[in-house]
Amino acid sequence: MKEKRFELMKQYILDHSHVSLKELEEEFNVSMNTIRRDVNKILKDSRFEKVYGGVSVKEGTLVDFEYRNIENKEDKKAIAQKAASYIEAEDLIYIDSGTTTKYILDYVDENIPLTIITNSLDVVLKAEKLRKANIFLIGHIFKKPTRSFVGLENDELSVKYNITKAFMAATAVSINSGLMNSDIMEYEIKRQVIDKAGKIFLLADETKFDHSTLLTYADLSDVDLLITNKKFTDPYSSYFAEHNIDVLHSI
Repeated sequence: MKEKRFELMKQYILDHSHVSLKELEEEFNVSMNTIRRDVNKILKDSRFEKVYGGVSVKEGTLVDFEYRNIENKEDKKAIAQKAASYIEAEDLIYIDSGTTTKYILDYVDENIPLTIITNSLDVVLKAEKLRKANIFLIGHIFKKPTRSFVGLENDELSVKYNITKAFMAATAVSINSGLMNSDIMEYEIKRQVIDKAGKIFLLADETKFDHSTLLTYADLSDVDLLITNKKFTDPYSSYFAEHNIDVLHSI
């Protein structure tokens, strides 16, 4: 049981990039002393590092993205397929980097005319099959851990591009903290997209909810449509109704 919890804890940290000790205590329902002992053991793995109040995946740890790409793969594909159904001819879409958003173009008609803006290497590679798509890659610094490009010139997105629909990812989601990620350079891209896009689609599987990470790039109320495999009760159900957020379940 201890070894299983230990492995699950490592996988949880890899999936969320940064977690607090308090979050681990609540997630695994064990004492803080037990969490501290497990974390001390986890820190012997070179992929992890201790930060104030918690533990993070080290910058440059490619395993992080590779693991997240495999975890819940079928759930992520189902969510992406639902999202793809909202893409229409002549749309100007932004597809965020992420282990769910990367699958969207697998379900898009290869003859549909549209414009794709992205900072994701995987999205660009998949866009090759689309015969009538215009593709704009943003960001001039490549991050191997997330297979994404970061780094914008001032308000580059806000000034240069129109976006009718944005398909967004998040490392963590909650009512209080909104849509979160842990990288300041990706944060800037996401923030500008939220400000620019006509309609915001959030793709988030059930593992992303009620966790915290370093940066909030948007309020949950900014979302127009949430596509997820999570079943909600209050306070989420009431929040969605109050803020006119549609929820589409992938299962």
